[in-house]
Amino acid sequence: MLKIASIFLAVFIAELGDKTQLATLLFASEGDHNPWVIFLAAAGALVLSTALAVLLGTIGAKWLEMIPLKLISGAGFIAIGIWTVVEHFRPAA
Repeated sequence: MLKIASIFLAVFIAELGDKTQLATLLFASEGDHNPWVIFLAAAGALVLSTALAVLLGTIGAKWLEMIPLKLISGAGFIAIGIWTVVEHFRPAA
């Protein structure tokens, strides 16, 4: 149960405020669509993309074990964070 909760929490936090959520928010704000249709379409897309990630992860597990993915992704997020902070303080051109 703890594993499911940690996966849920990690994905939930990662998805908050991302481009997909903002696009869904914009679709809902147009007002000419049924909110349930927007919800079902967005939820279906997330389920399908997650299914593809799980499938590829399962298939690629043999080769991915040799690559330090957590280290690489962590370093990538840190690099993006540093770049974002630097861009914030860079004078406008």
